[in-house]
Amino acid sequence: MSEATPNETAGQTDAILMPGAPVADAVMEDVTERVAKLAGGGKAVGLATVLVGDDPASVGYVRKKHEACERVGITSIDIRISADSKQSDLLAAVAQLNADSAVDAYLIQHPVPPGFDFNEAVGAVDPAKDADGLHPTNLGLLALGDPNAPRPCTPVGIKAMLTHYGVPVAGRNVVIVGRGPTLGRPLSMLLSLKEPGANAAVTSVHTGVSNWADYTRTADIVVGAAGSPNMITPGVIRPGACVIGGGLTWEGRKAFSDVDESCAEVAGWITPRLGGVGVTTIAMLLRNTVAAAERRL
Repeated sequence: MSEATPNETAGQTDAILMPGAPVADAVMEDVTERVAKLAGGGKAVGLATVLVGDDPASVGYVRKKHEACERVGITSIDIRISADSKQSDLLAAVAQLNADSAVDAYLIQHPVPPGFDFNEAVGAVDPAKDADGLHPTNLGLLALGDPNAPRPCTPVGIKAMLTHYGVPVAGRNVVIVGRGPTLGRPLSMLLSLKEPGANAAVTSVHTGVSNWADYTRTADIVVGAAGSPNMITPGVIRPGACVIGGGLTWEGRKAFSDVDESCAEVAGWITPRLGGVGVTTIAMLLRNTVAAAERRL
């Protein structure tokens, strides 16, 4: 970065912490007002979740999404499909939700157990009801820079956090470690778009790139999106860089970010291990939902 950044300035020894709550709270306040306005006109907003199997982390994520719905006045529908069911059962649930007028948007919790095809199921979702912004049509609209289509929640949450904490993005060198369809790949498209809060030079690397650290050491912004615990360490970032832990891995009851907490000794900005990107993801999910309800009117 051309101007001085935290940990490049004399006397600065710790990174600026970037909790997601301030960003999420502002989005939730906006969503609450929009939901109330729709309710005043006789329109209830509905979000459904589809959980396949009983993975503890996924169960927890789904619970938090329903709790967030209650906070903002969105009606939530919880659909469970057992792990010993078939792909046809999942597709039948998708078809039912597509036809349900009470459901404005819905999501299929990722990942699904072995034997299920997540991509096929997402491809069967009505793009207008795509709460996660992961349908091929909506990912295509993201690539084209359409601001009105639903966008993937975690990438949009990260972009909002960068803006909120004043991290320069336009023209900067961003390296995303991870290429998954829910985070790394759409984030690379989002941050390279010619729009406010983006317009960066984005490089996508992954764990199959043996010298991936050569890329992160020169980056202004590093995003860990590989789902590999503590892979981003102080030695692979440059002083003053912004470091964001997008990937989260559960080992038993403890969650580990892709970004080791010791990076705070070198970074200029850093997300906390917990309470960072995750809370903004849920807020953006609800924003996609109320937007879908508004479009239906």
